[in-house]
This record gives sequence, structure tokens and C-alpha cells, in this order.
Amino acid sequence: MSKPEVLEKTPMNTAEVKAALVYIREQETELNFRAQKTEEYAQDFGRISVKDAKELYDKIKALDIARLKDSTIHKLIDLMPTNEKHVKIIFGTYNLTVTQDNCKKIAEAITEYVPKK
Repeated sequence: MSKPEVLEKTPMNTAEVKAALVYIREQETELNFRAQKTEEYAQDFGRISVKDAKELYDKIKALDIARLKDSTIHKLIDLMPTNEKHVKIIFGTYNLTVTQDNCKKIAEAITEYVPKK
């Protein structure tokens, strides 16, 4: 078997994964087992559109919070915490200390994009 080469690693949120899998499905006739399972997960848990995810990413990035990485921003977009306590919990998993004020700003930015039920 051939060994595929990883050209680039970039973090993605669920909305972007869903869009990428749609593109791959259009290019190829069939997805492999892992891609099918990933697509099912993205369909079930992808809460916002790609456009909204990009806008939200830009808003959070514009807050200019020190040491906030792209992977953390994408995790925030996937989980969509709507209050500062939940934002702080997510940062705890990344060993990242963020002020209460910045947590509140992030939660407010995310609240604008939470889908209505």
C-alpha cells in the first residue's frame, strides 16, 4: 500500500469539515468508512453554516486575546458556549488562562450565532 503524505495540518470546525466532505463526495464516487462516519457526525452536530462559522471565527480573532490559538477558536465554534462560565471551562482543557472580561466578550460573540430552536 502507498503511504499518503501529510502536506498541511490546519484546524477546522465541524461546519468546515461538513463542507469539505460534501466537496470530496462530489469529486469521488464514494467516501471511505471513516469519512462516512465523520460526515454523519458533522451532520448531527454541525450547528451553524460555514459562512456563519467564518464570521464568528473572525469576530473571536478580532478580540485579540493573548495566546488564543486557532484550534481553540475552532473548538469554541464547535461547542458554542453561551456564557462565560462555559467558555472558562473550555479554556481549562487547553491550560489557557483568560480574564473574565474576555470570556464574557467571547460568550457574547457566540450568542449572536447560536441557532434558534
